[in-house]
Amino acid sequence: MTSLLYIAITFVTFILMEGVTWLTHKYVMHGFLWYLHEDHHQPKYTSVFEKNDLFFVIFAIPSILLFYYGVHPALNFKFFIGLGILFYGIGYFLIHDVMIHRRFKWLDGIDNWYLNALRKGHKVHHKYLTKEDGESFGMLWVPLRFFREKRKVNKAV
Repeated sequence: MTSLLYIAITFVTFILMEGVTWLTHKYVMHGFLWYLHEDHHQPKYTSVFEKNDLFFVIFAIPSILLFYYGVHPALNFKFFIGLGILFYGIGYFLIHDVMIHRRFKWLDGIDNWYLNALRKGHKVHHKYLTKEDGESFGMLWVPLRFFREKRKVNKAV
C-alpha cells in the first residue's frame, strides 16, 4: 500500500507542477524576475547559457531539500514530492529546451501532433518580446486551439 501511495504522490506532484510552472512563468518570470527571463525572449541566443537558465537552479532547490528531508530520519512522503518535481524538471528540459527551442539537437525530426501543438503555443508565447501581453505560459499544456490546429493539419496530410 505504501508503494502505491508514494507512486501517487510522485504522479500528483508531477501534474501539479504544470500549474506551479504556469503561475511562476506568468507572475514571476514575466513579473519581478523579468530581468532573468528577458534574454530568453530575444530572437538569437548570444551564448550557450542564458540568465533564464538560473530558473532550473531555483526549481531544483525545493526538490533537493525535499530529497534530503525525505530520507531523514527515514524515507517519507517528502522524498516522493521531490521526485515528482525532479521528473517534471527533466520533462521540462526535454520538451522546452531540446524539442521546442532545439538548444540541443538530440531529438530533431520528431513529428508528433501533441509536441507540434506545444511548439506552436510556445512560438506564440515568444512573439512577445516584452513581459506584457504574453499568452500560453504552460509547458505541457497550451490552449486547446493549438491542439485543434495541429490535429487538423495532421488529418489533412
